[in-house]
Amino acid sequence: QVQLGESGGGLVQPGGALRLSCAASGSILNIYAMGWYRQAPGKQRELVATINSGGSTNYADSVKGRFTISRDNAKTTVYLQMDSLKPEDTAVYYCNANIRPLTADSINYWGKGTLVTVSS
Repeated sequence: QVQLGESGGGLVQPGGALRLSCAASGSILNIYAMGWYRQAPGKQRELVATINSGGSTNYADSVKGRFTISRDNAKTTVYLQMDSLKPEDTAVYYCNANIRPLTADSINYWGKGTLVTVSS
């Protein structure tokens, strides 16, 4: 059983910062790309940032220069440092990871989501 556990969401004022974390656990053989997506009320889920196993990153234009994605040395935890937050960043943020479990081919896993609210 593989799980993604997210933490770090909450309420922050415009211009503030938050750090999201997502840890993969379970019977894992390998973890490939990890990333963050978000879904605002009434909108489709969209990519925020991704990082592959080699450390290469990709960002949505709307967050470039404000958000930073990173992974720990064991490459089982992905972080999203969010600075200069704007009200339009308000959304449920979902962790995503392409993982190969011990007894199966690679599967795309999703976390349950963590709410980020940017408001004064």
